[in-house]
Formats: sequence, C-alpha cells, structure tokens
Amino acid sequence: MEKHHTDVIIVGAGPVGLFAVFELGLYDMKAHLVDILDKPGGQCAELYPEKPIYDIPAIPVCTGAELVARLMEQIKPFHPTFHLGQMAEKLEKTPEGKWQLTTDAGTVLEAPVVVIAAGGGSFMPKKPPLKNIEAFEGQSVFYAVRKRENFRGKNIVVAGGGDSALDWALNLQPLAGRITLLHRRDDFRAAPDSVGKMREMVAEKKMDLVIAQLLDVKGDGGQLSSLVVKPEGAEAYDVACDTLLAFYGLTMKLGPVANFGLNLHENLIPVNTADFESSEARIFAIGDINAYPGKLKLILSGFHEAALMAKKAFAYVYPDRKYRFQYTTSSSDLQNKLGLEKAA
Repeated sequence: MEKHHTDVIIVGAGPVGLFAVFELGLYDMKAHLVDILDKPGGQCAELYPEKPIYDIPAIPVCTGAELVARLMEQIKPFHPTFHLGQMAEKLEKTPEGKWQLTTDAGTVLEAPVVVIAAGGGSFMPKKPPLKNIEAFEGQSVFYAVRKRENFRGKNIVVAGGGDSALDWALNLQPLAGRITLLHRRDDFRAAPDSVGKMREMVAEKKMDLVIAQLLDVKGDGGQLSSLVVKPEGAEAYDVACDTLLAFYGLTMKLGPVANFGLNLHENLIPVNTADFESSEARIFAIGDINAYPGKLKLILSGFHEAALMAKKAFAYVYPDRKYRFQYTTSSSDLQNKLGLEKAA
C-alpha cells in the first residue's frame, strides 16, 4: 500500500483542479491530484484537445491542449503530485479529523482538506444503439477526436446535431477526403453561426448533409465500409464511409464520489458561495461538479471558485496562521514563490 500525506487532496486534474494547485500554492499548501485519466487536463485533454476555446480571459483563442499546457507551466513552481489512471474510490475521516482517500489502485492519501474538481464525474459517450458497433470502436468508429491529423484523407461521416458534431464537421472538413454530416432531422442544437457555416459548405458542395436515422454499420475486421441510414418516409440506403464520428452527447456518471457522504442534488454537490465548501467541513467542490444559485458552467467560473476555496482551505491547513491577502503583481513574497526573483 502506497500512502502519502499532503495539505490538500484534489479529485480531478482538469483545468479547474490544475488552477486550484496554483491558488493553493501561493499560500504554501501542497497538493496531490487524483484523476481517472492517464494524463492531466480532464475534458479539455480527453474530449477536445484540438478544439478552439474562446472564453478564457486574455487569451482570444487556444485549444484544450494548449490551455492544459499553460496551466501545467503555471503550476510548475508548486510541484504537485499526480496519481493518474486511478479512481478515487473511498473517502473516510481519520481519528485525527483528517480525510483519507483511497484509490482503486490502492494509493492512500491523507490531508486535512479535500477538493472535488471532478467536472461531472466520469463522462461516457452516448453510443448509437447498434448491436455490432463495438467491433469497430477505436478503429473506424470514434466518440472523440484526439488528434485531427489521424483523420486526414478519410471518408468521414459525423453523426449528431449538437455543437460537438457541427464543430468537428467544420474543423475536419479541410483535412478529410470527404465529409458527411448525418442527423435524424433538419434541425440542429448547435450554435447558429456553426449551423450557418455548415449550410454554406453544403451549398458549395464542400460537405454532404444527410437527414436520416442511422440503422446499422457495415464492414469487416473493425473497418467500416458503409452506414445504413433511413430517411423519414423513405427506403433505407447505404452511405459509403471509412470513419464514423458519433457525437450523440455524453452521459454523466458520478461514480464513487456519490458515496462520499455528501449531500447531492441531481448528481451535483451543493456548496455555499463564500468559499464553495460542501455539507461536510473541509470538503470543497469547485467547477462543474458543484451547484449553487446562479451557477454558470464555465472554466472561468471554476477559476474564481478555486481562489475563494484556497482562502478557506488555508484556515484548515494552517489554523495558527493568519491569512494575508496579497497581489502577485506587488508581493515580492508571492513572486519569489513563482520563481520571478531569480529570473529578474
């Protein structure tokens, strides 16, 4: 059994969990992070590493992977410890009043404070209800785009009518040999601008649009050759393709976090808005996993929550020290922690 003692345990290594390392580090709190993925970054790294993000303050545009890389660079001075490819399985209180978290790999972490930054828990793609689709998954059927270059020259069908489907149809169009958007109806849930761009490309014959229901997949040895589709009121027919990207949304599974003894509301953790502490003292929830009146599920909201969480966490980690708020722009102490004095 591997056991570690630290100041704060962070469950989830997405952007909000990573920024929490920074805010905690400014006030001398060390953090260990646990994440079920094999790399930091959460949804940004797993679901849209090359998808543009436009609403990070002061960064007009960056990809999910670039945002994660910048956050990792920002927290380097604080030397966080990552426990990746592990699920937070059990949380219990020690006789000394600290929290002990055990992962499914047998790692044991002990700290006075736990921060849950697990997004919506474990996100799983909603798969088309086709009996033999598993045989093609990972070879010619995909539910996320890890690397755009892997799809260069492919004959791709993108299935779905939401933002992910439209975004990837537009983003992959310059790379694909041919690209077809498949949706069961001629009405889309995506941003109007994306829908407009898609229709322009269809009119210019740069993209195909098929309004039909996906019925079956055909191929051999894991490689697709075509899809069977059926328009409403018409006969089914085959659409030739070698790659299917199915974006039917994600289903959210809270997993073992649901058994941590916290009050939950619709699979989310209610918190107060002063410091984002949960119903259990010393357990905080930040990012998409929490709930409070007026909550906006934005990365920047999670960053704000991390800052206020760190202030309260300081009181638990250092009960005999007074919290002194400082600005990184003017505090030589904070700048020294960031390694800026040495660079000057």
